Amino acid sequence: MYKSIFKRVFDLIIAIIAMPFWFIILAIIGPIIYFQDKGSIFYNASRLGKDGKIFKMYKFRSMKMSAPDLRNEDGSTFNAEDDPRLTKIGKFIRKTSLDETPQLLNIIKGDMSIVGPRPDLPEHADLYEGNENRKLEVRPGVTGFNQAYYRNTVPWKERIQHDIYYIDNLSMWLDIKIFFKTAVSVLKREDIFVSENSKKSS
Repeated sequence: MYKSIFKRVFDLIIAIIAMPFWFIILAIIGPIIYFQDKGSIFYNASRLGKDGKIFKMYKFRSMKMSAPDLRNEDGSTFNAEDDPRLTKIGKFIRKTSLDETPQLLNIIKGDMSIVGPRPDLPEHADLYEGNENRKLEVRPGVTGFNQAYYRNTVPWKERIQHDIYYIDNLSMWLDIKIFFKTAVSVLKREDIFVSENSKKSS
């Protein structure tokens, strides 16, 4: 019952309550992003959603306009603290995870959930092996099991298995634990960027 009905209801309630606070963030962060290089405030990225549906995931733009697309060996997006593609405000919103807050709009639209597997790139659908496409059984999340407990310290294939574990054990209590563990990790700014060790293991 929670997975099929109440999870979506709780997502909507929390997202609607959070929207006025997000508008304040938008009013402060938006102009800074724009005036640093006169570019778009938002970055709209194509991602794999529930049942393989492709949707536009909203983020505050943290990189310079026309920045090249860099990938790790496993195909995941490159993410490092010294990434020269990041703007000054981009480094800040990455560290504080403020760049993810526009995904409240995705939650309201029904593309995403507050807690769930982080969405993959559309081309990753061709790289799934065995049961890995099971991560598409639920709506992707703004945060998830990996983000709460590992952040960016484990390779992509391992993250998928954690996502499947989450799906098999999905409950209100697990979502609550992931939500608050994520909040602690964000406040401590733990493992935000991919470490050298995690890149070597991917």
